[in-house]
Amino acid sequence: MPDSDNSAGDADSRRGLWLAIRRFFSEGDRSLRAQLEEAIDEHEDEQSVNGEDSGPDDDLSPVERQMLRNILHFREHDADDIAVPRGEIIAIDASRSWDELVSSFSENGHSRMPVYRDTLDDVIGMIHIKDVFPYLAEGKPPPEDWTVLMRQPLYVPQARGALDVLADMRAQRTHLAVVLDEFSGTDGIITIEDLVEEIVGDIEDEHDEMPEQWIVPIGEGMWDCDARAELDDVAEQVDPRLAEVEESVDTLGGLTFVLAEQVPPVGTVVKHPSGWRIEVTAGDATHVTRLRLHPPGEPATAE
Repeated sequence: MPDSDNSAGDADSRRGLWLAIRRFFSEGDRSLRAQLEEAIDEHEDEQSVNGEDSGPDDDLSPVERQMLRNILHFREHDADDIAVPRGEIIAIDASRSWDELVSSFSENGHSRMPVYRDTLDDVIGMIHIKDVFPYLAEGKPPPEDWTVLMRQPLYVPQARGALDVLADMRAQRTHLAVVLDEFSGTDGIITIEDLVEEIVGDIEDEHDEMPEQWIVPIGEGMWDCDARAELDDVAEQVDPRLAEVEESVDTLGGLTFVLAEQVPPVGTVVKHPSGWRIEVTAGDATHVTRLRLHPPGEPATAE
């Protein structure tokens, strides 16, 4: 007579194996990415129901879960999504003097700067503070033409995937990429920090300034704005119509550049289709830094 306990055990084993096979085939058409994200969602739902957050001994903390989500969606971004917009690029003309180069590093606090010739659309290299510092520290006379210290950045199209850009940077051991538009003009730049921040969030260091208000009402319907202000924020705080643009721009400075079809000098006033007027109140030859929004129907005059 067969052992009933063994028979029951065999039945349970077969049933468990069958369920595993069914689950394998039923999820065979779902990507591993989708399964991982679903597992994260289920974990968060359980915690929401229990009213508890992750403790120190839990498998995943909220920060870890967010980082995992960012990694899972990292490949969905392209270079244009991550790039610092053209209007925010800090660069230097190759014709500038050595003293002007040193001053630019001192004023802006960057370790690398793109170097262009005549216009920002002709980026010929990048200069690293590590190559400048020895001359300052040792009191050596600088090279007659400091562009001999330039290094070669990456040049990538807007549509190149963020993951591919990261791989390119690792392979070529460079931490700055120039993003080119369809006309081979400069659309923006990407640093290794920009890519890492897409996963871990903003990285603030001791040289970063404290957060400031970038969209400030100044009376009579006008707004004083930092050119880096996101169009989504401008739409929320000022007027949704200001974010209704066909071109791929994310900031108010980028919108102003598109409307003016160039880097507009200080004092320029451009008109948005909604009737709003955008006045350039601060900037230089390569980018605008501050803007003033004048409401529809109100004349805008440069100061």
